[in-house]
Amino acid sequence: MFETIRQADEQLFLFLNKLGSESQDGFWLLITNKWSAIPIYALLAYLIFKSFKLKGLIYFLILASLMILVTDQTSNLFKYSVERLRPCHSPWLDGLYRMVADRCGGQYGFFSAHAANTAALAVLVGKSLAKSYKFAFPLMLIWTLLVAYSRIYVGVHFPGDVLFGMFIGGFYGFLFLNTWNYIRRKIQA
Repeated sequence: MFETIRQADEQLFLFLNKLGSESQDGFWLLITNKWSAIPIYALLAYLIFKSFKLKGLIYFLILASLMILVTDQTSNLFKYSVERLRPCHSPWLDGLYRMVADRCGGQYGFFSAHAANTAALAVLVGKSLAKSYKFAFPLMLIWTLLVAYSRIYVGVHFPGDVLFGMFIGGFYGFLFLNTWNYIRRKIQA
């Protein structure tokens, strides 16, 4: 059964990865670069400041940083426990896909920390701002899907890596959202 799932994941990877062309590579490299999200996160930090004032922003940034740390470490735990090779380290895929990224990353790729972190932030930030800014959560979900696909497009993750990463990220996002709601009530009391 696991072999069938692995083969289906590899076939889906090859299909999705080959949808691209050189004219699109720059866009997807920009999306997959974690630093390119700084303007989006700066805007969201400003909206958090407007909604929850300076004290709320400080608590929120501390909580979001802790969430990213937990998500990253969970990803590392899975990568070194599962030991699923990234597509770019899978010799049986040599020459069958487009390697767009300039580097592959670590040897193992299950699950995608990029996808997990972005999904966690989408839930935490998007849901925290949903009352005041209805666009925040849909914007963050779109950003999450773009980042997730970019990891497949550039050749460093299988679809299963990003889907599971989004699931774990969503879980942590809701967990930390509940923590934020508790903290928010305490600082507003």
